[in-house]
Amino acid sequence: MDSLLMKTIKYVVYKEGKHYVSQCLNVDISSFGSSVQEAVDNLNEALELYFEDGEALKSYQPIKETLVGESRIRV
Repeated sequence: MDSLLMKTIKYVVYKEGKHYVSQCLNVDISSFGSSVQEAVDNLNEALELYFEDGEALKSYQPIKETLVGESRIRV
């Protein structure tokens, strides 16, 4: 019987135009949806597909603590 690995995924969601974008912080995968929940559900589906390739697990970066910040910079 195959054993499934469980990974904790951290993500951010932000609004871009009419859509919500969900971006994974552990690997470079993102998705979108017309609601926050749809964006998260689509991200989870994309991640499951991504990790079907066993080699993709090597790119997973565990994150213990997550902080969200905002800065203004002169450009």
